[in-house]
Amino acid sequence: MAKKLPEPTRMPRERAFLVGVEVHNTKHLLGLEDSLAELSLLADTAGLDVIGELTQKLDRPHPDTFIGSGKVEELKILSEEMLAQVVVFDSELSPRHLRQLELLLGNNIRILDRTALILDIFAQHAHTSEGMLQVELAQYEYFLPRLTRQWTHLARQGGGGGGRSGGVGGVGLRGPGETQLEVDRRQIRNKIMYLKKELEKVRAHRERYRAQRKRSRIPTVALVGYTNAGKSTLLNRLAKTDVYTANQLFATLDPTTRRVELPGSYTALLTDTVGFIQKLPTSLVAAFRATLEEISEADLLLHVVDASHMNALAQFESVQQTLKEIGADHIPMITALNKIDRLAAPEAARQIVEQYPRSVAISAKIGTGLPDLVELIKRELYENFTPIKVWLPYQQGNLISIFHDAGHVDRIEHGRGGVLIHGAVPGRLVAQFQEWQADKMPGKTEEAI
Repeated sequence: MAKKLPEPTRMPRERAFLVGVEVHNTKHLLGLEDSLAELSLLADTAGLDVIGELTQKLDRPHPDTFIGSGKVEELKILSEEMLAQVVVFDSELSPRHLRQLELLLGNNIRILDRTALILDIFAQHAHTSEGMLQVELAQYEYFLPRLTRQWTHLARQGGGGGGRSGGVGGVGLRGPGETQLEVDRRQIRNKIMYLKKELEKVRAHRERYRAQRKRSRIPTVALVGYTNAGKSTLLNRLAKTDVYTANQLFATLDPTTRRVELPGSYTALLTDTVGFIQKLPTSLVAAFRATLEEISEADLLLHVVDASHMNALAQFESVQQTLKEIGADHIPMITALNKIDRLAAPEAARQIVEQYPRSVAISAKIGTGLPDLVELIKRELYENFTPIKVWLPYQQGNLISIFHDAGHVDRIEHGRGGVLIHGAVPGRLVAQFQEWQADKMPGKTEEAI
């Protein structure tokens, strides 16, 4: 009988202590307790064991240590007593905060903030070359002003001649009087420039792909929502596919597009996108621009909400806020209130639907409500028409043709250089005409043409 091989040994999880701060007159969608609970989930996803937490309310952050000096001393004592290896702050710390906290807490304890923790999770979950490029760029831009702790050799001073840089990029030559820190910073800036150029290539490729999709006239629906709301599970159900899913934050980062059949022989393309979260780091939003453009170029947004979550409404508002930041708030949107199988009673689902406009209660896991959802998607894409007035240059012959073929033309005025069209188009086409709306183009009126 063959001997069973032993299970591979796993690295022990690091012990983490959490720190939450509520700053007076600073508003966040989640309160201090709920935000710390979310940070605990993030820590678990990153492979940390949470062993305790510390909170403080302040009028303003301390300029040196973010928390007050008394709390720093309390944190030091607790961390040592509980053998903590990592301290995670639920706010973004400045380089100065990090340096001072490292000095006071000692070299045996790593200091992370919320942004660094999210970056670490993204690095673990990025699998495609595009996803890895985006995460790497965000990491470099975050760590550039925080190099002193990240690279162990930076205390050395350099004279003339060459020296091996243990930081990013391998070998770096130092000029007269140039410190190793300056060498590393220069190398990282060069790396950032390289990554941005590579991501511009990705962006151009995505733009060509989107243009090809538009020519095919198949509308695109972007799945958006708070992390772990169930977007990938819903995509699998609707498209009968097997996109990776897991009950954890940021289980998938890379956008996935699948074809979905709608009632009445209609079709649509569903694109799953990266989940949002409160206090989403600006560096991530910038790095994931090519991916987020999949959202801003969609014909319809399908906002998936975890209806069973105690902070469902706050999560909904957080996503709405992020959509506004990336310029996607003009796109028609419907809401899927997911995970109703976890609710105590069916009446609760009906009450929740009343709180959200144009919504359907569903369970992507067991299939409840999905026929109603696909019917709503079909109506939004193919049946509901939006009144619109556009001025289209003659060079935009494709859009003029689309308006005539798919929309209702009430009146058309031909003029020098283009046409002014009054009418209505299906909801799926509103985004395509966004930049040509006459109301947003001064001078493009009947009188002007």
